[in-house]
Amino acid sequence: MVQDIDIADLKRITELIHSKYGYDFRNYAMSSFKRRILRIIELKSLTIDTLVKRLNDSPSFINEFLDELTVNVTEMFRDPSFWRIMRDEIIPGILLNHKSFNIWHAGCSSGEEVLSMAILLKEMGIHNDVSLYATDLDVNVLERAKSASYPAKNMDLNEKNYIRFEGKWSLRDYYKEENGRVTFDKNLFNNVTFRKHDLVTGDIFNKFDLILCRNVMIYFNQTLQNEVLKKFHESLFKYGYLAIGSKESLIWCDVANRFLVANNEEKVYKKIKD
Repeated sequence: MVQDIDIADLKRITELIHSKYGYDFRNYAMSSFKRRILRIIELKSLTIDTLVKRLNDSPSFINEFLDELTVNVTEMFRDPSFWRIMRDEIIPGILLNHKSFNIWHAGCSSGEEVLSMAILLKEMGIHNDVSLYATDLDVNVLERAKSASYPAKNMDLNEKNYIRFEGKWSLRDYYKEENGRVTFDKNLFNNVTFRKHDLVTGDIFNKFDLILCRNVMIYFNQTLQNEVLKKFHESLFKYGYLAIGSKESLIWCDVANRFLVANNEEKVYKKIKD
């Protein structure tokens, strides 16, 4: 039976990670953080004390720890109606004023969302005109994203999503299958820059016309959500768009009055004030 963890233990872990490695989980939603720590100590057959010792004594363990801690469950064309709105409304809105533009996938995980966007842009005929930036704090998951390779068993769901998205062809046209895995055409990533970036502590590193950060902030407490949303606001060009998750909102945050709702159902907002 896995032991329980109290707030003092969680604080001990977050303070150690922050002071030693610079990752700041102190404002993560504690119920979610606790569940993930419990999962890690069960998976690794550790106690709280041995977990703290490994984090303190073995710097190489931090990437393994982050890999288990961060959320890496995703799929291609997740919420197909969202991707139809991107193709039919949001991106055409950007193209009214820009022939080329920048997109940031913040918290890109294993890359399925980035691939979905690359395919969407290719089918719109503007793939070469758009620069995509895909960031995550977990270097291991970034390497998986760069590989554009996934278990073949995942493709049934991805293909169904693509059909509901009403893509032009078949998802199979974009990948090759071998030994139970699929690998997507690397040309899809010609204009993608992958980089390590921490939404909590990372600097503003570019200006964007569209930022996607879907289903990431649900793991942050309200204080941290507010800080991240301010960072997104500053990272957007005026009249740029921000897309967040279906269970997330920015109507309560400090920069709420600097955005208009572009699509309420799909949680897409347009920056109207600097």
